Amino acid sequence: MLAPLAGVSDRIMRQLCIEQGAQLTFTEMVSAKGLSYGNERTEDLLEMAPNEDIVGVQIFGHEPEVMAGQAARLCETVGEKLAVIDINMGCPVRKLVTKGDGSALMKSPELAERIVSAVVAASSVPVTVKFRRGYEIDNETAPEFARRMEQAGACAVTVHGRYAAQMYHGQADWGVIERVVRSVSIPVVGNGDVVSGASALAMMEQTGCEAVLVARAARGNPWVFAEIRAALEGRPAPEEPTPLQRVEMARRHAHLLYEWEPRALVRMRKQGSWYCKGLDGASAARGMLNACKTIEEYDRAFDRLEQHLKGC
Repeated sequence: MLAPLAGVSDRIMRQLCIEQGAQLTFTEMVSAKGLSYGNERTEDLLEMAPNEDIVGVQIFGHEPEVMAGQAARLCETVGEKLAVIDINMGCPVRKLVTKGDGSALMKSPELAERIVSAVVAASSVPVTVKFRRGYEIDNETAPEFARRMEQAGACAVTVHGRYAAQMYHGQADWGVIERVVRSVSIPVVGNGDVVSGASALAMMEQTGCEAVLVARAARGNPWVFAEIRAALEGRPAPEEPTPLQRVEMARRHAHLLYEWEPRALVRMRKQGSWYCKGLDGASAARGMLNACKTIEEYDRAFDRLEQHLKGC
């Protein structure tokens, strides 16, 4: 599954990942408070990809009534394509945590339970919860937290193998995923350092989790889902994309963004850098891409990179 990634997992990113084999994709995380205010930018996050038959929506907030009300609204507005509502209790970003959202809820398990109970009662689709190993380093609370979420009505949980205080540094501990699997009777999704078919298979075999959530490894690399699908289905890994294929996918990504919403083209600066990572001439390419403002400028940048790769 493609994880909800702020500023990344828009409808174009999801479209490309689905093409490569992602079985479920999540929108960027959505503010329940923003939805309650009718914020247009928040509403835009819910726009579906053309090949998206089902979608997961992750919401964040800390007020049970607001969360429940917007969950009910999501069930109505997204309709039959809404597969699951996930509650974010794992994001460690400061601007969320200081408001009591995201991983801050791991420090308030009673409030977290009330939120889950309220959302479950208001929703017509399954409700899941995503959280981390714990909030503070060396204070692992995930197994007990998972039990509380199950008791509150969550039908599955996703566990990221880092503490919130680690942010995205260090190595994810998959052992905590296994400990959560042993602690609850609902399905557990593993998250953290899944970067290939081999690592996805290893996580599932080592922890007993029933699915994997791919986050940063999908940036500039939608092919990771084809590799994971092949590994989980026991098929040979597909050939890695060539440098020229990576540039061509980046170009297509840019054009799809522009056709969808010209203002979204600015996202191609970071997306393009991810596609170019590790390529010969990547540093110069990043410099060109960061200066692009129009689709024509992006095309010229990709043309120059292709010419460089061909040795012209």
